[in-house]
Amino acid sequence: MGSHPESKDSLPAPVTPAGRDALEAILARPARTVVALDFDGTLAPIVPDPDRARAHPDAVPALAALAPEVASVAVVTGRPAGVAVRHGGFAGVPGLEHLVVLGHYGAERWDAVSGTVTAPAPHPGVAAVRAELPGFLDRIGAWQGTWIEEKGRAVAVHTRRADDPQAAFEALREPLGELAARHGLIVEPGRMVLELRPPGMDKGVALSEYVRETGAEAVLYAGDDLGDLPAFAAVDKLRSDGVPGLLVCSGSSEVAELAERADLVVDGPAGVVRLLAALAARIA
Repeated sequence: MGSHPESKDSLPAPVTPAGRDALEAILARPARTVVALDFDGTLAPIVPDPDRARAHPDAVPALAALAPEVASVAVVTGRPAGVAVRHGGFAGVPGLEHLVVLGHYGAERWDAVSGTVTAPAPHPGVAAVRAELPGFLDRIGAWQGTWIEEKGRAVAVHTRRADDPQAAFEALREPLGELAARHGLIVEPGRMVLELRPPGMDKGVALSEYVRETGAEAVLYAGDDLGDLPAFAAVDKLRSDGVPGLLVCSGSSEVAELAERADLVVDGPAGVVRLLAALAARIA
């Protein structure tokens, strides 16, 4: 599924009936709409070193224009909430007073109104995997070209720097899955990254709970990665319950499955930002 030619007002048209219905609902009832967005690959371009990822330069202005017009804007990410806040530049921005960041797939929450992060105690399996992982990768011959990202409540193994990133990714899926299971964790695959994290929370659970909390009558979700599939499924469930939902894919040839399920495919973070700005302009 590809992107649709933009209409005259620069608001792109969804290519599915459900998506078109959802956009109509969002425009009709913006104050009852939750806009939820992934961070990496959606608001921020993918870069080789995640520590250098920053929100697209126009993302915060677009969010600040849109947020006062809708029920809520939520950033739903696998990153620690505080990291997403810093890399996004979300704190202290006029217009974003009620932004929420649901970090670690919803296990952590940062509210702009308080400026604080709330979170449960960390899972003990993460510390065990963290200690075991370097030797584990070395023993299975996967150390060359892979590297470990410390994520606080999770640990991730990246293969993007390997000679053959996709082959390294596929070779690691099963052994890392076994390592995770041994310590009561699961593996979340992404774009050339395998994240070992506690079970029970994913972006779908986080999004569903947040939509229920806000009482939203329409939802937009934008993502780019395999980790966003549970959020897409959550929007499908909300639709079946009578809540219109618009699924947006931040275009990537790496994750065709997401693009095929989306109502609207835009051109990466720049396209997401243009969509947010166009929505803000239409409903302001």
